[in-house]
Amino acid sequence: MNSSSNNDYLKIGDVARIVGISPSVIRMWESLGLARPRRTASKYRLYSQDDVRLLKRASFLRKVRGMNAPAIVQTLKREGLAKPARDGKAGAIGARLRQLRTKKGDSLASVANAIGISVGFLSALERSQMTASVATLRKLARYYKTNILDFHDTAEANKHLVRPEERKMLEAGAGVRMELLAWGNTVMEPHLFRVAPGAGSGESYTHVGEEFLHILKGELQIFLRDEEEYRLKTGDSFYFESAVPHKWTNPGRSETVILWVNTPPTF
Repeated sequence: MNSSSNNDYLKIGDVARIVGISPSVIRMWESLGLARPRRTASKYRLYSQDDVRLLKRASFLRKVRGMNAPAIVQTLKREGLAKPARDGKAGAIGARLRQLRTKKGDSLASVANAIGISVGFLSALERSQMTASVATLRKLARYYKTNILDFHDTAEANKHLVRPEERKMLEAGAGVRMELLAWGNTVMEPHLFRVAPGAGSGESYTHVGEEFLHILKGELQIFLRDEEEYRLKTGDSFYFESAVPHKWTNPGRSETVILWVNTPPTF
């Protein structure tokens, strides 16, 4: 990238002032596919005028229409302005789901009927045109007798040290990103969850094991058995048995970041 091309781009602080939102909101929206900045050799984000126009539209939908992040993403997709976030790490699940299904010898219809989703939606998942909620991913993992770890690209050897840029990414529906913090260990499934405002797990789900989560930033509303409601804030920790039906959502107005550990790696 030469210096003249850099002049055509804006840094995140400049974009934040133009659009009227904070840099943290821009970074969160970027994870949802609402901007695709270039990166300099030193990892600084550089935004194009197309990025700015898209962010302005997203800001309008947020401030004037009162939409949360998942609703903004869906609206902009319908308008043809935004595409699903599909970097090499996050988009690989489609090919993996297709591989699991063909290895099992099942049709799209049989798998879709077994887990309660439409054939069209499953087909879109396998083509990486859509992302599935955490609840749906758990159902798919159970159907294929595997676990969420298997949906990440973990073919490489176990690493004792994982740098932030080396984490395995998995998009789990609009507004939810799972960053795998370690792999090659069959005892734990450690993730960093990033949950956009209004996003969540979808319907209640269950699986084998135990879960521990610690709120690093933001808020989380979690329901056990659809009747016990807990509101967690920054610094709070929570433990429960995974066999208890549970679902969760971010009720706040900013991104929630969670250290989430399942043991054992769950079906």
